[in-house]
Amino acid sequence: MGKIRIGDKLPSFKLLNQKGKWISISDFIGRPLIIYFYPKDDTPGCTKEACAFRDEYSSFVDFGASVFGVSADSVESHRRFSIKYQLPFDLLSDEGNKLRKVFGVPSDLFGMIPGRVTYVVNSRGFVKYIFNNQLNATKHIEEALKALGLF
Repeated sequence: MGKIRIGDKLPSFKLLNQKGKWISISDFIGRPLIIYFYPKDDTPGCTKEACAFRDEYSSFVDFGASVFGVSADSVESHRRFSIKYQLPFDLLSDEGNKLRKVFGVPSDLFGMIPGRVTYVVNSRGFVKYIFNNQLNATKHIEEALKALGLF
């Protein structure tokens, strides 16, 4: 499949969020976007990452950015995860990992664990920064904020 690189135009996509509402990413072009792919709801690293995005959410809002978490978990799993940790942003259900394949998000541990990659997209819809780090989940927030500061 394809692989999204820095400088590429964000592909158009539509996924269900944790409320069962269709989210079309093209509706958000015109503002910076943070799209982070993570392995699984309610696991230690993914919980730390989601809560760190939550805790710094106002900083993303200050940049005018929208934040989206993406994993293969179901809408219901996302709903429970979002409520449990009071997440103020959309979690998108990529059942079957179709979007993950379009982006070319790599897997780790011999393909056993879906990768953890954050994409920072400018207001014109171009990927400006990509951060790939499976083990340091909270570093994604710091890197995304740094990248937004460069726009």
